[in-house]
Amino acid sequence: MDKLLIEGGTPLKGSVRISGAKNAALPAMAAALLTSDRVELENIPRVRDIITMGRLLAHMGAIVETPAIPPTAMIFQAEEVNGAEAPYELVKTMRASILTLGPLVARSGHARVSLPGGCAIGARPVDLHLKALEQMGAEIGMSHGYVEARAPRGGRLPGGRVFFDKITVTGTENILMAAVLAKGETLIENAAREPEITDLAELLIKMGADIEGAGTSTIRVHGKEKLHGAKHTIIPDRIEAGTFLVAGAITKGDLELTGCAPEHLTSVIAKLRETGVDIRETGPGKLRVRGAKKLVASDVITEEYPGFATDMQAQFMALATQAEGTSVITETIFENRFLHASEMIRMGANISVEGRRAVVHGPATLSGSEVIASDLRASASLVLAALVARGETVIDRVYHIDRGYERIEEKLAGVGAVIRRV
Repeated sequence: MDKLLIEGGTPLKGSVRISGAKNAALPAMAAALLTSDRVELENIPRVRDIITMGRLLAHMGAIVETPAIPPTAMIFQAEEVNGAEAPYELVKTMRASILTLGPLVARSGHARVSLPGGCAIGARPVDLHLKALEQMGAEIGMSHGYVEARAPRGGRLPGGRVFFDKITVTGTENILMAAVLAKGETLIENAAREPEITDLAELLIKMGADIEGAGTSTIRVHGKEKLHGAKHTIIPDRIEAGTFLVAGAITKGDLELTGCAPEHLTSVIAKLRETGVDIRETGPGKLRVRGAKKLVASDVITEEYPGFATDMQAQFMALATQAEGTSVITETIFENRFLHASEMIRMGANISVEGRRAVVHGPATLSGSEVIASDLRASASLVLAALVARGETVIDRVYHIDRGYERIEEKLAGVGAVIRRV
């Protein structure tokens, strides 16, 4: 099992190119199931979840190509969906596999998808997806750990009005993909507004879908009988960009991020500036971050987009350990998402967790330790803490970080970090 060894204390300096967004690429890959034509995607990050989704689509009968040039491209063609099933062996490590449910039932009239696995950060209920599909007219059943969905009498979904009791990104994506091949109009209310939703809608529109309102809380879809192929470039990864902003800030470094989308990072940038960090746009798709001589504490509450992303909460906690004063971090999206706090405490952080609130007193002198990553973003936060810790930190179970960060040790080493994988 791979580990990362990090020697802390080096300010990061230089330029880092941000990869494509894993959380936009995965639904775009699933969307390839909606047509028998070729779907070509560019700016795909080479991370473990992408590899898993590619294997899943191949299992369903799609041809999956990864051309050498350009190295970030993938091509999909699902001429026939010969098995509308996502087996447990392929989905047990990745929750995004549920994204195949909507496209499969929309195109084939039926789908059988194993309940997915992923990170240990609490419930991300699939029932929101299932209730929404039922509102579209699908017949839903559960059997031996699998979700089974069918269109009425094996035909097309009739569409209809879908209201989400709770905002869900993957739920919105799933229903959006189901709706583009449904009969008539589908109205999706209380939809998620994340940039990844808008990116998926742009791909679907290129494929011939009729979609209005993506990026707002109400999306209207006029179903089509069929879609065609398309070429699409995936948006930059706003969470990777946010992570590197914190890396520059926490090490009191000077980093330039290229290939990012500053407009997707408004809440993160605003919060980092509150702590004293200097962040400026230096050109199209470019951000420069310079660490402050003294960081000051700031409170944060995670919210759905455009609020402060839950996927940046752990990284902000690492920064808060170095800020003067008391920071209160409130997690409203997922329970059990403070598992990284106990590992930071092992490193010398002063953190107390009370339910969905974590109180961080700083600044703390962190010491290199042996720590364990519990989920994708927790592993990133431990890397950040290790970058400022005295001595060497050993991070175990880094397969979590490989699910969502492309070559993170190479990118960090390229800007001065003392880091290696063993």
